[in-house]
Amino acid sequence: MKQRLWVSVLALALLFLSPAWAHADGAYQGYLYDEYLDELESVNGYLYRDSLDGYDMGIEPFQEPDDLFVADDDTMYLVDTGNNRIIRFDRNGNVLRMFGDKEGKGRLNGPRGVFVTASGDVYAADTLNKRIAVFKADGTFVRDYPKPESPLLERNFTYTPSKLIVDKRGYLFVASDGTYQGLLQLDPEGTFRGFFGANKVKKDWKKIVVKWLATEEQKEQLARERPPSFSNLFQDTEGFIYTTTVGIAENQIKRLSAVGVDTLNPHTSKTYGDQYWRTENGSFLYPAFTDVTVDDKGVITALDSIYGKLFQYDKLGNLLFITGGRGEQNGLFRTAVSVDQASDGSIYVLDKARGRIDRFSITPFGQKVHEASRLYVEGFYDEAQAPWEEIRRLNSNYHLADFAIGKALYRQEKYSEAMSYFRKAKANGDYSKAFLEYRKEFVREHFTWFALGAILAYSMLKAWRALANRRKRQERRAAAGRKGAAL
Repeated sequence: MKQRLWVSVLALALLFLSPAWAHADGAYQGYLYDEYLDELESVNGYLYRDSLDGYDMGIEPFQEPDDLFVADDDTMYLVDTGNNRIIRFDRNGNVLRMFGDKEGKGRLNGPRGVFVTASGDVYAADTLNKRIAVFKADGTFVRDYPKPESPLLERNFTYTPSKLIVDKRGYLFVASDGTYQGLLQLDPEGTFRGFFGANKVKKDWKKIVVKWLATEEQKEQLARERPPSFSNLFQDTEGFIYTTTVGIAENQIKRLSAVGVDTLNPHTSKTYGDQYWRTENGSFLYPAFTDVTVDDKGVITALDSIYGKLFQYDKLGNLLFITGGRGEQNGLFRTAVSVDQASDGSIYVLDKARGRIDRFSITPFGQKVHEASRLYVEGFYDEAQAPWEEIRRLNSNYHLADFAIGKALYRQEKYSEAMSYFRKAKANGDYSKAFLEYRKEFVREHFTWFALGAILAYSMLKAWRALANRRKRQERRAAAGRKGAAL
């Protein structure tokens, strides 16, 4: 109880030490998970700042908005799906341009995704028109990418583009609803170049057993089982493509290399977001990640629409912060569907049900965590030790700090101290490694005493055996004497 009170007092102190937070709304309690998936209270890394909607822009309200994109110049592009348009505006809500709202070839119909290139070209996932529409920065319609024709595509393939990115070569990577084979890859001319980075059906021993016992009809149904399609995608400054998937329990966030290999979860399965809970009918409710964004340091922020929360991870997949939740207060969401980030670190979340964009600003505690995390991820463990120690003083529940400090101490060959921090972080594997090195070091430092002890023990054992042998010889001679006397 005292620890929770201390954390709350600290959060308030951080809130009021800086004038910028005087009007922030802390509608949610920050928390993290430990290694045993128990919740631990934590200081918030982000706080709600303000909101923006159609009324603020002096236009009609948004209708079922579905996507948000922050360009390199920090202007924003909103996919106003119900109004069949894309709106470009600045951070103050001043409308700069409309796309797809005029009659003609560029007229949009139920758009759901948008991507803007460095040159300002706007690519819209024109979902109900089953195409990608392209506009110049001034709003002029340029061309479209209809359903590609290719023998590699199934005859009944349905092209329903919902989200997309465009790489530096001009290649399009398109998420199409219901497409289980992966992202569609189109070249600048619109030619289909193959599928990219598909999800896989998880192997389940129960299904294997059932397959042996199933009828032919049931076997056919199992054979038709397909992996889920991607819900969204994002490309970072290094060219990696991050994807999100709804309806799976593990590896809901992936980082795909140029050849489609998941480099975020290369060897093990990882669960992102809140842990799923059993519902009343006995099923499981998984997190539903609908969008993801990544900053220039590789910090990943993913949006779960089921719980209405932002989950932020470092480049290695370590959980940094959990922000938001479902509710009516500012800082909470009804139906959050999209997230992106500005150059100043502000995070923007699109709430579809409310028809507005919420802005979250990073706290001083969040800035300190990002500083320490950047050094840690880049391998500067010693340099990261001081900021991690400060973080631990501010929040004793922040186990990533314990783990990182343990890594720094391990590199400094301070194995006993490292063991202490690994124990706090519940990092059993690293604790075992530190213990092994500590044992080696202890033996080296006390080798003389161990050697003397061994020599002494050997000498005592040798003397004892000599004494025992002498007694046995005496007993045998005595026994032989008694036998001779008897004869």
